[in-house]
Amino acid sequence: MKMLLPTSIDLDVELPSDVVAVGYAVDRPVPDEHCDAEALVVWGNPADQLLDSARRLRRLRWVQTLAAGPDAVLAAGFDPGVVITAGQTLHDTPVAEHALALILAAARRLNLVIRAQVGHRWAGELGGLQPVAPAGTFRTLRGARVTIWGFGGIAATLAPHLAALGATVTGIARHRGERGGVPVLLGDDLPAVLPATDVLVMILPGTAETRHALGAERLALLPAHAWVINVGRGSAVDEAALLAAIRARRLAGAALDVFETEPLPAGSGLWDEPNVIITPHAAGGRPIGAAGLIAGNLAALRTGAALRNVVPR
Repeated sequence: MKMLLPTSIDLDVELPSDVVAVGYAVDRPVPDEHCDAEALVVWGNPADQLLDSARRLRRLRWVQTLAAGPDAVLAAGFDPGVVITAGQTLHDTPVAEHALALILAAARRLNLVIRAQVGHRWAGELGGLQPVAPAGTFRTLRGARVTIWGFGGIAATLAPHLAALGATVTGIARHRGERGGVPVLLGDDLPAVLPATDVLVMILPGTAETRHALGAERLALLPAHAWVINVGRGSAVDEAALLAAIRARRLAGAALDVFETEPLPAGSGLWDEPNVIITPHAAGGRPIGAAGLIAGNLAALRTGAALRNVVPR
C-alpha cells in the first residue's frame, strides 16, 4: 500500500512494513509514478492541487485532511467511494488558545492600546482608575455571559478557561444537552440567548447550511456592547452586515481570524475599524497529534474498523 504524506509538515508516522510512505509537495501535482497511491494526507494543499489529485489518483481509498474543516477536500470532488477523515481534534488546544487571546484582547481594549502605541500616544483614558463593574460594556470575563456557537472539541477546550476567569458559558450545537458542565442549546434557542450575550464566539464549519448564519437579523439580537469572535469559518458571518452593525454602534466590535475571502482584501472596510481585531487565519496551523491520528486511521482502514473523524458525504 502506498501513502502520500505532505512535505508541508514534519510527520513521523509509525507505519507497517508493507506501507510505503512517499512525500509530496502540496503546491505541485502528484508525480505520475505515485498516482497509484491508496491513501493521501492533506495539509495546506491549494484548491487546484486537490482538484488535480481527485482527478488523477484513481486508486485512492482514503483522504486524511489535517485541517479541522474538510470543506476544501470536499470541494475537490473525490469519488464518493473515497473515505474522507478530518483533523478537527488536532486543533482543539491551539484554536482555543487563540480564541481566548482574542476575547481577552477585546475585554482589555488591546486594539485601542496598540493603535495608541503606533501613534506614540499615551492613552490615559484606557488606564488608571477603572470602574470595577462597568455597566453596559464588556471589559472583563468576570461575570460575562459567553455564548459559543458550534460546541465541539475546540469549545469544550475553551469553556473551562472562560469559566475559570468568571464567565458563564452557554453552548449552541445541533444536539441539546450538557457537556463538561456547560449547557448546550439548539440553534432555535438563539433568539432567547443572544440578547443576554456579552461575547459570541463563532466556531462553525464552512458548509452551505452555515453560510451567513450570523447575518443582520441575528446581529440585531445582540446587545450593543457585545463582541463577536470568529475562529471557525469566515463564510459563517455576513461581513457586510457585521461591518454595518459596528459602524452604527449597534455592536461594540469583532475579533476575526477567518474571512469570506482570504487574504482579506486591502479594500475591506474591516481594516480601518478601531474596534475590529484582525488576525490572519492564525488560530490553527499547528495540528497536535497528527501522526497518531494518521497511524490510527490507517490501521482502522486496513482492518475494517471505524475511522476517527469520518466526514459524512
